[in-house]
Order: sequence, then structure tokens, then C-alpha cells
Amino acid sequence: MQWPKASTLVVAALWALGASCLPSTIDPRLLAARCSNTTKIYLQGSSQFNETSERWSVLGAPKVNLVVVPGTENDVAEIVRLADRYNVPFLAYNGVHGSITTLDKMDYGIEIYLGQLSGVEIASDGKTATISGGTNSKVVTDTLWAAGKQTVTGTCECVSYLGPALGGGHGWLQGRHGLIADQFLSMNVVLANGTLATIDAQSDLWWAMKGAGHNFGIVTSVTVKIYPLEQTNWAIETLMFTGDKVEAVYQAANDHLLKNGTQPADLHNWSYWFNLPDVDPNGPVIAMYIIQEGVTAVSPAYTQPFRALGPFSTTPQSGTYRDLAGWVGISLASPPCQKAGLANPRFPIYLARYNTTAQRQVYDLFASATTAPSSPFLDSLFMFEGYSTLGVAAVDAASSAFAYRGIGCWWRRCCRM
Repeated sequence: MQWPKASTLVVAALWALGASCLPSTIDPRLLAARCSNTTKIYLQGSSQFNETSERWSVLGAPKVNLVVVPGTENDVAEIVRLADRYNVPFLAYNGVHGSITTLDKMDYGIEIYLGQLSGVEIASDGKTATISGGTNSKVVTDTLWAAGKQTVTGTCECVSYLGPALGGGHGWLQGRHGLIADQFLSMNVVLANGTLATIDAQSDLWWAMKGAGHNFGIVTSVTVKIYPLEQTNWAIETLMFTGDKVEAVYQAANDHLLKNGTQPADLHNWSYWFNLPDVDPNGPVIAMYIIQEGVTAVSPAYTQPFRALGPFSTTPQSGTYRDLAGWVGISLASPPCQKAGLANPRFPIYLARYNTTAQRQVYDLFASATTAPSSPFLDSLFMFEGYSTLGVAAVDAASSAFAYRGIGCWWRRCCRM
């Protein structure tokens, strides 16, 4: 069989054998003819198909029967144009942590895997950078860091830059600069009809792309604001508590960290609940992380109220911005970044402060479902992210589709690890 561009196009074999078993889709030879010679096409049954279509969360996962890996931005437009013409569903894949269960409505179609569109190009003036659509957050951080620059990214190293950004996007630097989406200056986006458009603040679509962007197109590159790297030092103190301290720990967070929405721009708090039966067989332990920028040790003004509660473990650490993901367990090598065939449902809730009564009720429910040795949820965890909201609130709420600027940016998640 003669394939167009056969010397450079990677294609899983036996299309003719598999086609009769698949719903209506697009002949990969047609895609190959329309796309650049750097595009890769994988069919079901190949190891490449399995690797590129594997989901981070298997709960409510979409089903695809053809994977196309575009080599250029225009390739994305060609793929969407053909899918539109032949009425074939398509979905962009871009990293991990996508877990919206409504995606299971897709029961066949094309996966557009953006892994080849990766890179960061810093402008000559050092004030902006153009980030390719498939770039993950760690690549952005490391590339900018090497140039003495930084910008707001998601916190997990394995998550794509644009995945969280198109929904607004929280990160360690949001207390200073706002959300990830607040850094956008322009973008190239493939619309549903296959048009590759460049949009900016003068475009009708701009407001929607900053907060609801996943619904309106596939972003193939984005130009963003970047900033001089002013503070290289960061510090964290990890304080571990038994479950009887739930109310006290989160009241201390309200009183000494959150302070009615005025948590300082250089300060963040995270916490996890997870089981350590050897420490507390009656329920999950609480790991409270207090993180501060520009210091080699977290200020006692923030840590002492928690130390006074009697943690069973206290661990201070110091390093740089690039250590943060490892400290809180979300680096590339950490369990939350692995595709391990697990169900990872997440339920975000925005709260301005912790309701300590509710925290106790939720803790008790979580404990009852996870602590039994035979429980399938024994290795589950609850996760709370508490970033500074000062930079987020400083941006006009009417400037984007992001809906929660006036509310504390807190994520409550329950993950099956």
C-alpha cells in the first residue's frame, strides 16, 4: 500500500482490516495528504495509540478510534476542517488532569494530541513569550527561569500550560499577577469550522477565551506577559496533625493566613487529608503546608499558631520556585501526575474561608469511607488549595469569563490515588 509522505509519516498498519470495525471516521490517508509531513497518525491496536490516548482519569473517559498528532499549528486546522466536513467528533488532548465526566458522551472520533506543539519563545524585549499549545507547565517554568523570567502557570508540573489557563488558571504567582488567563496578550486558535484565527483584546471572542476557552476552540499558541525573576527563594513548613485537630487547624488558617480574603501575595496554604494508619488508625491525618515567597524560612507569624496546636510532625524546607511542586507532591514524578488507570473525580468549590463545622462533617464522612482496611478508597485523599487572591481581585471582573474573582480561590478535591 502506498501512503502519502510514507518516509516521514508514522502510521499504525492494518487500516483496511480495522476500518470495518469502526464507526464512520476519516480515512487516515486523507489526513496524511492534507497535513504536514511531521504529522503522526496512530490507529487502534498500536502501542502509540495506547500511549497517546491513555487518560489520567478513567472515570467518564471519552472514546476515540484515531489519534492524530499535528506537527504544526496549521495541521490542527486541517484536522478540524476535515472532521467538520465529514461530521466526525474530535477532541484535543493536552496533558493530564482532565476529568470532566461529560466527556464520556464522545463514543468515537478523532483525538488531536498536541504533544508535538511544545516550546517557549521569549521576545527580544524580554516582556512577552509565545507558548505553543501543547507545552506543559514545567517546560514553561524551566525555560523562563533559565532566562531570569517567570509568569503565572499551573502548579502541577505535568499539567499543560493552557489546560488550566483557558478556565482562568490558578498558580503560585497569582497573588502578584492575577490568573494565568490574565497574562494573555494574543493567541492563535482553531475554531470549530477549521479556521485558524489570531485573536486579541480587540476580538469579540477574547472575553470568552479567558475563563471559558475550552468551549470555543483549540488554542495552538498564545503570547503572554512575563516578568523579571525578582525572588528566587521560597520556603515551606509542613505541619502534620491527627484528625481530632480539624476545627482548630482550619480556624487557625482563617485567623492567621486567609484574614478575610487578604492573604498576602507572597503566602499560600495547602492541605491534604490522607490515611496513615500507623499514626492515626481512626481517621486521615491532616498535612498543612504553609508556603512563602522570598524567604529561607516561613515567618513564625504564620507558623507559630499552628505549632501551638501540637502537630505530630513539623518539617521546614527552603529552596526555589522550582522546588514547590516536589514539596507538595505534584512534580512530574509524583503520584498525582501518573496515568495509572485510576478514577480521579474532582469537585471544585470556591470558598472565601473555611467553615470549620463543615470541615468536621466532611472529614468524618471521608474517614468513614476510606479508613476500613477493605475499603477501595483507602488510598484516596482530599486536597485544599489556598492561594493569595490579591492579584486576581485586582483585575476587572468584567474583563473575562472567569466567574469567581470576588471569591476566595479554594479548590476542594477528592481524588482516588
